[in-house]
Amino acid sequence: MTAQRPRPRPLPHPAFICSILISLALPAAAKTPVATGTGGAVATISEPASQAAMTILDRGGNAVDAAVAAAATLGVTDPFSCGIGGGGFMVIYLAKDKRVITIDHRETAPASFTPGAFLKDGKPMDFDTVVASGRSVGVPGTVRGWHEALERYGSMRFRQVLAPAIEVATKGFTVNENFSHLVAGNEAKFAMFPATAALYLRNGKAVPPGTTLRNPDLAKAYKLLAAGGVNAFYSGGMARAIVDAVNAPQVAAGVRVDGGNMTLADLANYEARLRQPVHSTYRGYDLYGMPLPSSGGVAVAEALNILEGYDLKAMPRAQAEHLYLEASRLAFADRNAYLADPEFVDAPVAGLMSKEYAARRRELINPAHASARAQAGDPYPFQNDQSVPLRPSAGKLLPEGAHTTHLTVADKDGNIVSYTYTIESWGGSGMVVPGYGFLLNNEMTDFDFTGPAPNVPEAGKRPRSSMSPTLAFKDGKPAFSVGSPGGATIITTVLQTIFNYIDLGMTMPQAVDAPRLSERNGMATDVEPGFAGSAQALALEKTGQHWSQEPEEIGAANALVFNPDGTVTAVSEGHRHGVGSALVQKSAH
Repeated sequence: MTAQRPRPRPLPHPAFICSILISLALPAAAKTPVATGTGGAVATISEPASQAAMTILDRGGNAVDAAVAAAATLGVTDPFSCGIGGGGFMVIYLAKDKRVITIDHRETAPASFTPGAFLKDGKPMDFDTVVASGRSVGVPGTVRGWHEALERYGSMRFRQVLAPAIEVATKGFTVNENFSHLVAGNEAKFAMFPATAALYLRNGKAVPPGTTLRNPDLAKAYKLLAAGGVNAFYSGGMARAIVDAVNAPQVAAGVRVDGGNMTLADLANYEARLRQPVHSTYRGYDLYGMPLPSSGGVAVAEALNILEGYDLKAMPRAQAEHLYLEASRLAFADRNAYLADPEFVDAPVAGLMSKEYAARRRELINPAHASARAQAGDPYPFQNDQSVPLRPSAGKLLPEGAHTTHLTVADKDGNIVSYTYTIESWGGSGMVVPGYGFLLNNEMTDFDFTGPAPNVPEAGKRPRSSMSPTLAFKDGKPAFSVGSPGGATIITTVLQTIFNYIDLGMTMPQAVDAPRLSERNGMATDVEPGFAGSAQALALEKTGQHWSQEPEEIGAANALVFNPDGTVTAVSEGHRHGVGSALVQKSAH
């Protein structure tokens, strides 16, 4: 049994997930979601973040430097999706070495955690109660991840790359209507914590559009990092403030929330992990993604391996999309059953990603009719592993917070960064660290609340994620980069975008803008507003597919496409979040 999470309500405006795509660029005159040219390219919904990347690149920084600068600025302008109170996964392509590496800076469970961390009297605790509490906060990994990226692969340090974000936090930015609506949807949670309310509420209501929002406390935190480096976060005054906020949350009068049990040692001991990327192939492409504890790379690879056995280009669209949904269903059954932090669970990754295993899973698909909820398969015979462990049982579908940020950066030398990072639910735990201006994550709620299951809480463990920053190559050269926010729908958004682009023959803008269908082995496929009743939906319903009753925006994919003629195309959302802004360094004529 796992914790059952309430389905998030649709927000009044679609921009409930921050998604950006950044690359080297110069400002363009007209706002457009697609741009093609030479040099670098950018597509973003956060102009200050995009400009931060530009500033660093103009000063000679590389893609890694610019990615950190953009991410830090997003911590100011899009604080409910991301920030230094959270963690993430970064995939880096080093053009000179022709090498892909990953940096895992996912949050970890404090040393006090046990598998019963979210049980009370033997029963799972209420999910929303756990979110808005110190219990939900994992040890933040973002700052350590940025430090490792800059030290190993960047050309600048915190002092330089944080300067644009410090300026935005100090001078402020103008709150737009979407920002205000997002706060309005979370007024009750934010009102529980005075430090959060002081930043984002005015007389108990969301900060209104047109307000210049400054965050001098976050500027102070960034200045401390600029002066003292990574140790300024994981030790000293800021570390003590984090521990105090988690263990003894400052709450409004009459409010009671549970504290956590995080120590200064938990922070001091936090380590990022450099891991080998997940590598798979699909119809002539080499795909690189995040390994465990992100389940994204493995799940996307398994689903594509299943689809590779079909001649999708020769099929009617409805039949191909039916097969996409069924392949996703099977991949999620395995993902839920087997995948977790590789330092705690010996997951059968090689078996799950085996082409032979995919062929066995493919046999379960009825090309003409949808299946019911799928059972996990048995990948162990395909492991080539003589020490076969016990087969775990399949767990129930566990939704994830959908409020995440994805960004991708490419520089003039061909280096690429695909980076997804988050604080989990919208506004994380809801707790701003007093005096430092950043929200703390609620990442521990990504664990299964009860076991036995691979993804139960344990001391020092990283909760399973779905973040899927992906790089694709063809004939050894970069072909495209794609990623998305969206909790567990990240996997299906990235998978469907690749399927649309490679199999359905869509252009990348069409692949990104197409209606999203997210099948995660649940009772119904999640769809977006306006899909049900459409010709596309009716065609799929003939195969027995059916849709969720509460349609919502799904993800916010973005991509860079490296064209054969040497140009690059930047692609942002064409209708989700309004029209995105794509820029190129030199426009193609």
